[in-house]
Amino acid sequence: MQEYQRKQLLERIGRDGATVGAEIPETIEIQGETLDLREFVFEIKRRDTVPPGERDRVETAKRNLRRERVERVERIENNEVSYEEGTALADAVIGIDRALNALDQLKSVDLEAEAERQEAADQKRWTKFLKKALGHEDDTSRNRR
Repeated sequence: MQEYQRKQLLERIGRDGATVGAEIPETIEIQGETLDLREFVFEIKRRDTVPPGERDRVETAKRNLRRERVERVERIENNEVSYEEGTALADAVIGIDRALNALDQLKSVDLEAEAERQEAADQKRWTKFLKKALGHEDDTSRNRR
């Protein structure tokens, strides 16, 4: 691969908006295992949030995708491949980026933390109600009079 071709591929990978219109690869091989990447991303995205039981699976997939992305970019940077292979690697990297963007946009649902927040808010409302009902005022309302 010529130096200018390598630079073009690296610039294409690093370009803002490179993932716009890009497709998530149907499958991808990561550390010797084939992952049905598109199906995995769509399955998780359908839920809109990551349930606690799936959080580890999603985080592991994201770590593996990031690692695979780095390895593929390094192969291009080190000029270890032909231009055709480099083009295929660049396409795959952009697809990985698209999958990572989709997975990073998901919200994690931490049911325990949400329950604790709800309970704290309930206690605060209850305490405020009792103070008002019993005629106790807080310091800020006494200072206004």
